[in-house]
Amino acid sequence: MLARQGFGQSDVILNWDDIAGERLAANSQPIKLQWPPRPPGRHPDAPPQPATLVIRVEGAFAIELQHMADVLIDRINAHLGWRCVGRLQFKQGPIDRLARAKGKRGILSETQLAAAAPFAEGVTDERLRAALTKLGAHVIKTGA
Repeated sequence: MLARQGFGQSDVILNWDDIAGERLAANSQPIKLQWPPRPPGRHPDAPPQPATLVIRVEGAFAIELQHMADVLIDRINAHLGWRCVGRLQFKQGPIDRLARAKGKRGILSETQLAAAAPFAEGVTDERLRAALTKLGAHVIKTGA
């Protein structure tokens, strides 16, 4: 189903809360990636042109999300590790709350965060260290 919507992988959908941030993710939902047509005569090894990410947005929040478009594109591309998304397109409409509720990973306890903190100790970047600690706490929580 994801492939039909242009998503080669589920990262953007599954990690939307982490990519967009809690506030933006609460009022938006990625729908599909629209890839531009491949021009004739283009070399097969040439990198693909960036896609357009279509996002469903609730009400007037589209204006705020439009102002954050460049930041959001940078976050998406940083998460994926390459320049996958070149622009955003907004569709106003209701967000599927049931799908969002299923995607919640749960709240981490202070004990889980404290147990994971030593594994990210040597990381100097504060945001990266926090993200790695959070990831480690989720691993500890699930027992994986």
